[in-house]
Amino acid sequence: MFEALIRTIPDHPQPGIQFRDITTLLQDKQGFAAAIDALAQAYAGHQFDKVVAMEARGFIIGAALAVRLGAGFVPARKPGKLPWATISQAYQLEYGSDALEVHEDAIAPGERILLVDDLIATGGTALAAVALVRQLGGVVEQAAFVINLPELGGMQQLASAGVHGFALCQFSGH
Repeated sequence: MFEALIRTIPDHPQPGIQFRDITTLLQDKQGFAAAIDALAQAYAGHQFDKVVAMEARGFIIGAALAVRLGAGFVPARKPGKLPWATISQAYQLEYGSDALEVHEDAIAPGERILLVDDLIATGGTALAAVALVRQLGGVVEQAAFVINLPELGGMQQLASAGVHGFALCQFSGH
């Protein structure tokens, strides 16, 4: 169901990349609601203190899911975007490198965290977020995504870091 609501844009942001665009899913009120419902159902038996979501599309999914799960919300942003003192973690993308930051007081030691993003590819972004949460003493055991690109191995990278990943759908290729 969800795959049909996600647009694929070839050669974006560079040749050979098949960009999976969730804005078409978000525009569909029934599809968006169903996605949040399905993610909330997947974590119905879990208790999270906060949802940490990655910029930018992860914010949309993560904020809606945090409200549904009764958790706080923490944005993990690109460098220089947060207005308070931050900690930072660099990571590699399948087509470059970047970094994420969170406020240094965003997570208290021992808080249980659900990591959320729109897509997992190589796992670099997710692992950077895991590192940030752990640096602040938070506990990440679960990560939720709308899309998994299994050929790129991100879910396996998360599992190797002790984090169980879940995705609503998957696409083959890059």
